[in-house]
Amino acid sequence: MLEYVERVVSSSTMDELWQMHCDVMASYGFTRLLYGMAASRSRASLGARDDFLILTNIGGGYMDTFINDGLYMHAPMVRWARENAGACSWGWIAENADALTPQEREVVAFNSKHDITAGYSISFVEIGARNIAAIGLIPDPGVSQARTDAIWEEHGRELIAMNNVLHLKILTLPYPNTRKALTKRQREALEWVGEGKTTQDIGVIMGLTPATVEKHLRLAREALDVETTAQAVLKASLQNQIFRIEG
Repeated sequence: MLEYVERVVSSSTMDELWQMHCDVMASYGFTRLLYGMAASRSRASLGARDDFLILTNIGGGYMDTFINDGLYMHAPMVRWARENAGACSWGWIAENADALTPQEREVVAFNSKHDITAGYSISFVEIGARNIAAIGLIPDPGVSQARTDAIWEEHGRELIAMNNVLHLKILTLPYPNTRKALTKRQREALEWVGEGKTTQDIGVIMGLTPATVEKHLRLAREALDVETTAQAVLKASLQNQIFRIEG
């Protein structure tokens, strides 16, 4: 556990952190992982798909359908994660089979076709009402839920601790390979807005005209798909794109 924490702390990129975590979870028998985080959920939905952070080592064929076709919206364990915090055996699905919606049953059938039938989910405790994050830990194909529960009985406490440490570290790292990466100038302009500076102030500080500053802010809003500069500062901050130490 101490070695794991030390490796998490020393990880400087999301890719490095995720690969290390996948290797460690595989040593416990969980060879397939799916982590998801949404920072703009509402009571009705998890928010815009483009705002999600998804980390997984499950093959692309599964993910293309599960995420891009929206099956995740009806996944039983996603519903559980939205309503609860902590860890839950996927045996919960069988125990509540009569209460599943038709759409949820379709997701269970889809998962079964991809040999995703057993596992555990951890829903992380969040302090923000609009934040939600969870991870699914899935064993090799063919491993029963009973065997998975036995692994959890022996190692569940440390698995919960390690995955919580992972989640806390993820919150400090820039999103990986984001399609909405800001340029250096856009980041700098947003940071000065976050410091309370006006467009005129920022122009003096950056050696630019106010019109050029506004252009950088406009492009930042477009890249982040928000309407206001205040929203851009908040979203870029949540994605750890601004106020970060370079190099």
